[in-house]
Amino acid sequence: MVMWPALTLLGFLVLTALVIAMGTQSTARYEAEKRAATRTTAPEAVRAAATATAVL
Repeated sequence: MVMWPALTLLGFLVLTALVIAMGTQSTARYEAEKRAATRTTAPEAVRAAATATAVL
């Protein structure tokens, strides 16, 4: 009688842990890609601003 509620609770906790782990990895990957994109576009933006200022 107690087995099914305990099994349901255990399954819920396992699935919740899995969702949290997947979300953490996805967020870390997103943040790393965002930082990498910012690093590559930041010098270009500075260069473009300097060029626009020199033209004026």
